[in-house]
Amino acid sequence: MRAAQAPPGERRLYGLVFAAGTGSMATEICASRLLAPYFGSSTIVWANIIGLVLAALAVGYWLGGRLADRRPSRALLGGLVAGAACFVAAIPFVARPFLDASTGALDRVDAGAAIGSFFGALLLFAPPVVLLGAVVPFAIRLAIVDLARSGEIAGRVFALSTAGSLLGTFVPALVAIPLVGTQRTLLATAVVLALGGTLVLGRRFAAVALVPAVLFALPPGAVKASAGLLYEHESRYQFVQVVDEGGVRRLYLNEGLAIHSEWRRDTVLTGNEWDMFLAVPPLLGRPVERVAILGNAGGTTARAYGVFYPRARIDGVELDPAVSEAGRRFLGLGSNPRLRVITADARPFLRRTHERYDVIAVDAYRQPYVPFYLATQEFFRLVREHLRPGGIVALNVANVPGDDRLARGVAGTLASVFPYVRMWPALPLNRLVLGFTAPVEPGRLRRGPARLRALTALLERQMQPVSPSADPWTDDRAPVEWVTDRMIVEYAARGANAEQRLLPTAPR
Repeated sequence: MRAAQAPPGERRLYGLVFAAGTGSMATEICASRLLAPYFGSSTIVWANIIGLVLAALAVGYWLGGRLADRRPSRALLGGLVAGAACFVAAIPFVARPFLDASTGALDRVDAGAAIGSFFGALLLFAPPVVLLGAVVPFAIRLAIVDLARSGEIAGRVFALSTAGSLLGTFVPALVAIPLVGTQRTLLATAVVLALGGTLVLGRRFAAVALVPAVLFALPPGAVKASAGLLYEHESRYQFVQVVDEGGVRRLYLNEGLAIHSEWRRDTVLTGNEWDMFLAVPPLLGRPVERVAILGNAGGTTARAYGVFYPRARIDGVELDPAVSEAGRRFLGLGSNPRLRVITADARPFLRRTHERYDVIAVDAYRQPYVPFYLATQEFFRLVREHLRPGGIVALNVANVPGDDRLARGVAGTLASVFPYVRMWPALPLNRLVLGFTAPVEPGRLRRGPARLRALTALLERQMQPVSPSADPWTDDRAPVEWVTDRMIVEYAARGANAEQRLLPTAPR
């Protein structure tokens, strides 16, 4: 069989395939980081990104095969890659107004993150991925001049594309995004794609790579600007912001809807979920001496403990050092001299440490999603091993108004490990789940700090006993995302519009 056209030099063709593989995965990684400040990084958002990228690649494979048979031209193949480079270079500049408009329209819709991330990924990232998906079948068609070597050539093209994808996965995630940010990583990806296209288009098209290269050198704009913005950083793990809102400083992560820490100049009480943890130490029946806060964030709870329980030594465990840095600079993280900030993930930290605590506070949940490995029997056994006799674990678990399935699932699992479990419906969107290693004597809460009596009285009156679950969650099976997604979808279907009511703020 005679080939329709002699292929370009194999090395140049294979270099283009490698660059296209790098560009497709780098674009997907950047998609998750670019969308996270607007819609979060939940499993729904990731499912939208991964699903649409796979669909775009499938369309690209089909399109590339048809185009290659109709017009097996290296100029057309190079043009496809150069076109993808132009799309990728445009994303940092069109994304912000598009996503700002999307979140403005969808912020009051309970399924807004799912809808917005779907259309964001579809309109911003699918077009270049379709073009890049066309490269592999097109390159195979051009490279095969001898049918006796068709299997070898197809295998080599797929291997090079996959190797490029590996590079496009690890370099942006581990090096480029933490070093230069998402916007510049996208521009660098556009440069790589443009240079790949010139391998078959020739040097006269090298100018295509100059445009994103020049844009790369320009100062990047803010990903999601806010009024009163004090701090903004894109860390290895998430997008971090500190905003001053009427004299109250608040820490936002990713989608910027939930508040993860709060600072007020004249009080450590917030009237919000961090105050729940202040009611726990009186339940011990003895002075609290050692505390672990798993999910320290900007240090709101630790700062309050320094005021109400100044004898307690605290290990504040926070996964993201950028969050701790923001806390030190803007949220009073360093105001408690007995706080030791530890950069670690919560469960590995407990597995490695030999310390035992009076209270372990778990606030590492990214509302509304709970990391499954912090809601299983195995985790709760690990927690119990690190409690002193009579110690308490306290967990902040999110819910939607009228639906506390997630909290009941967590509490029921906790009750399969701890002999005494209580749940406090402190807020419409938060439950405090408490696990005790010993019975709680009546009246202990009345011996707490005087300024917290309004808070402890609520806990004493409202906490409810929890029975062990008949089907507790384990590391092998913990359907927390499924439960949470059902809660959100069913709540949205009811058409409710919940507003968070604050805890009663105790006197200062």
